[in-house]
Amino acid sequence: MTRADSQTRSRAPGRQDWSTWPHYNAAAAGFRGYWYPVTWSSHVTGKPTGIRLCGDAIVLVRDRGTVHALHDRCPHRGVPLSLGRREFPGTLSCAYHGWTFDLADGDLVAAITDGPRSPICGKARVATYPVAERLGMVWVYVPIAGEDAPPIDEQLPEELVGTPFVMGGRIDDRTGNWRFACENGYDEGHAKYLHRTSLWRLFKAMPTWNVTRIEQRGRWIYRRQLEQYWEADFPGLGRWTNKRWWKLSPPAAKDGAASNIGNTGAAKKVDPVIAAQDFPGFASVSMPGVLRIAYPGFIHYEFYVPVDADHHRYVGVMVNFLEGAATARFYLKYLGWIRWLFHGQFSGQDAWMVDVTDAPPEKLYRPDVSLTAWRGLAEKDYTAKLAAVENPAAPKNKDA
Repeated sequence: MTRADSQTRSRAPGRQDWSTWPHYNAAAAGFRGYWYPVTWSSHVTGKPTGIRLCGDAIVLVRDRGTVHALHDRCPHRGVPLSLGRREFPGTLSCAYHGWTFDLADGDLVAAITDGPRSPICGKARVATYPVAERLGMVWVYVPIAGEDAPPIDEQLPEELVGTPFVMGGRIDDRTGNWRFACENGYDEGHAKYLHRTSLWRLFKAMPTWNVTRIEQRGRWIYRRQLEQYWEADFPGLGRWTNKRWWKLSPPAAKDGAASNIGNTGAAKKVDPVIAAQDFPGFASVSMPGVLRIAYPGFIHYEFYVPVDADHHRYVGVMVNFLEGAATARFYLKYLGWIRWLFHGQFSGQDAWMVDVTDAPPEKLYRPDVSLTAWRGLAEKDYTAKLAAVENPAAPKNKDA
């Protein structure tokens, strides 16, 4: 039976495409007009490094402490500038013929093999990209139509701006479209079943199913858990549960009771910075594909960075709001086992599913309200962004 036959023979055809969300449907290589974290700051040195972002080839290089980003193609013969070197301060020279570009504006300022008075100078340039460094990472802004980049702090999670914290993270290049990665992260149903075998959840039970409502606050949408059920009897099949004798009994695990910080039951203690945010739900997502999972003692963030239609960069970050000597204890724990268990084996299960996801067509079920809400948010936000680029003087819609 072919895939088309199986769809035809199903009781209902399901969703055949994503035409309901045209901007989202067209964003296989990512949404332009946003800042993206692309690598650790410590990885960008005076030696050029080539990356891909939203389908664009980009070269990163650090010069006198500042990171610059240029289109990674010499206009002469198309050789990647990431193969070149810095022959003069503030410039990058192509490895082929020594065409030399100003790092700040991309202008051709010298053609070494044509002498100091080469007439080609000033007649060629490469595009440059805005760059910022935050959270120990290099961020690149990919413009829609040459517009100025907005302040990067406007796009960061609000609680990370001006609040002391300690952070550990992992950046991995992965296969699969960035939209599948983002949808997996915000997906209501997968964690309770897919991650039941993860070592990170070895001693903690998760609900079998939830009753969930999606709520928007500003630029984020939240999964508010209205009810949680830790076990369930399936007619004619039997009982299914995530509980095991060796797992900790979740606090307030009575069926129907709900918690919205973490997904393993109500916590006895919540970090005061996290509590002060008054999140409507523990899982939230915002454009251009930023996931925030609030646990009682830390917040986990995932940035789904589009490389091209078939690849993305996974940026996973764990933040504890600590200062002083406590930061050393965090790093010992994070590097000792959390990074491997959480950002490795646990997240690796997500990577496995993202790699094999093939949609549309798709047939959605009740928990997939999380997916359709995210697609709706993306569509609304990007529609407003395009309008703002076309008409910069128009007032901004704060809820877009």
